Amino acid sequence: MRPFIFMRNLSLLIALVSPAFLIAQFQQPTGEELKMTADPKAPGAAAVYLNVEEVANDPQHYFSYYARIKVLQEKGKELATVQLPYISSNVSITEIKARTIHSDGTVIPLVGNPEDILTAKIKNKEGESLQISRKVFTLPSVEVGSILEYRYSLRYPDQAFQAPFWRIQQSYFVHKARYFFTPARGFFPGTPFAPPSSLMDHRGSSINFLQWSAMLPPGTQLKQDKAAQLFIIELEDIPPIPDEDWMPPTDNLFCHVKFYYTHAHNATDYWITEAKLWSKDVDHFADPSKAIKQEVFSVVSVTDPQLEMAKKLYKAVQALDNTDYSRKKSEAELKQLKLKEVHRAEDVWEQKSGNSEEIAKLYLAMVRAAGIKAYDMLVVNRNRGAFDQTILTFNQFDDDIIILNIDGKDIVVDPGEKMCPFQTVDWRHSGATGFRQGTDLRGVATSPLQNFADNKTTRTGDITLNANGAVTGNLNIVITGQRALYWRQLALQNDLDEIKKQFDHELESVVPDGVEAHVDHIDGLSDPEATFNVAVNLRGTLGSSTSRRLIVPGFFFQTRGGQPFVNQAQRKEPVDMHYPVQDIDQIVYHLPSGLTVEGAPRDSAVPWEEHGALVTKSKIEPGQVTIARSFTRSFTIARFYEYDDLRDFYLRVAAADRAQLVLAKTPPVPKGN
Repeated sequence: MRPFIFMRNLSLLIALVSPAFLIAQFQQPTGEELKMTADPKAPGAAAVYLNVEEVANDPQHYFSYYARIKVLQEKGKELATVQLPYISSNVSITEIKARTIHSDGTVIPLVGNPEDILTAKIKNKEGESLQISRKVFTLPSVEVGSILEYRYSLRYPDQAFQAPFWRIQQSYFVHKARYFFTPARGFFPGTPFAPPSSLMDHRGSSINFLQWSAMLPPGTQLKQDKAAQLFIIELEDIPPIPDEDWMPPTDNLFCHVKFYYTHAHNATDYWITEAKLWSKDVDHFADPSKAIKQEVFSVVSVTDPQLEMAKKLYKAVQALDNTDYSRKKSEAELKQLKLKEVHRAEDVWEQKSGNSEEIAKLYLAMVRAAGIKAYDMLVVNRNRGAFDQTILTFNQFDDDIIILNIDGKDIVVDPGEKMCPFQTVDWRHSGATGFRQGTDLRGVATSPLQNFADNKTTRTGDITLNANGAVTGNLNIVITGQRALYWRQLALQNDLDEIKKQFDHELESVVPDGVEAHVDHIDGLSDPEATFNVAVNLRGTLGSSTSRRLIVPGFFFQTRGGQPFVNQAQRKEPVDMHYPVQDIDQIVYHLPSGLTVEGAPRDSAVPWEEHGALVTKSKIEPGQVTIARSFTRSFTIARFYEYDDLRDFYLRVAAADRAQLVLAKTPPVPKGN
């Protein structure tokens, strides 16, 4: 065992703690703080941070954190519950102290031990198994007007070193914040001491450098106290992280400082070296060995076209037990079943199970064995952040996707994503940056964005109306792409009755008031290559009735929701809609005698060039009217300077969606004598 262990994983957990770590003692609140009911520096805020102080000290192997928070509105009381994730085997939270101060100065201390909860067991990109736990505590007797004050300390083993990740911006306005970091001996710039020769990374390379990247408010500097061997930042009046609909992940957008220990003197050297080593590791795991080749040609025929081979092999690996969606077998279970730890692709195939990364690389091995050119690509999931080349660690990556090259054309597949059809990629892996195998030693690449036609929902319905608006009928809903993937993955954890219940709940948010919608049956739930089809029964009352007219919503699915961005006049951040979509609706209303169409939604088109379009059509026939609506959003991300055009588009769509179907009631003809 090496005498020093480079602790690479804790920064990911520290980043989850909001806020993070301290050294300050409790403070006596001022009269002004106690009486505060609103903050002119943060108008309308539900809470504000009065103080934040975080200390990281690697020579003494601890983090500490201190916070004082003023609760101004009911919503701000959510900050009374604090969750502290940590790696159970490596660190311990040694001290937690907290108290609530009422506006009259009454102090209520935290009593009792925080709850300790096992959150998850994970394996990082370097193959290390990690057990993540969290401490949870709630400050007592919190009221609007209270000041919340707490501090805690976290310690890790003497053999470990951990550079911090400072999140300068919080979810609420911060009045004052201070951050301190003392790096391990020998790593402060200009120090006369050499780093420990036995400090190594997971590959055995000597850790010789401390690097950092920073995004700071204007006028703020990262100070270096050479005498104390200390990094310092002191700030005031820090605006909160914007809270806007459909925001991209915030990790790379807002003020922060990331420190890290590394073997590389600069980013270029690091990524060239690490990309080569990563690619070598992938090729070793995905070696198309003799055993793999034998299995491949038990699945495919040598006469199959390459595309057909790729599809058959994809189906074969998708059928394996993906332990990221089930449960990884324990060492005892592996021993009992006479299975072994996974080291090569053939091990995954032999035991018919593996995690998402292992299954993706097994697929890589199998298509290569079939003679297909194929490459691994390691991406940062787009729901979490973006690849940052200034952060010199492979731990920022999340998942593997595979790129096939067939007939000179690249095809991106996602075999590690359970229930994901061939040539469909989970949206988190589309438009995602990362490393791709290839001739470029730096290998930086971005996966393709999706097409709206790949994420289509088609809803057709037959609805019978009576003169008072009572309705019966049915819907048929066909879903492809990301929404189908969502429901299929949900079904891996739930039975069919629960899936129906949740689908019913989703329907409640789109069908009109007074109408009940219940799933009758679902087809294609367990087969990602099949058509995902949901049959729905309808009943209830639709629209409003007078003595002369029945007024019905023109567009059946648009009465409850409303369009995004319509009420948001300005925007500071980009819009990330995750993936493009196309929604096609067609409802046929069957009318009784005595109801005639007086007015129906007009045929119309609402375009936003190269970004989206709404098209509506109505068709009136004897005894029925058909109303069709097609909405296409072809963009995934809109920049902040496009927001005026985006909002204008959604305003026009919202106006069109308010159209009504007006049905006139024909008085009955009196019977003669």
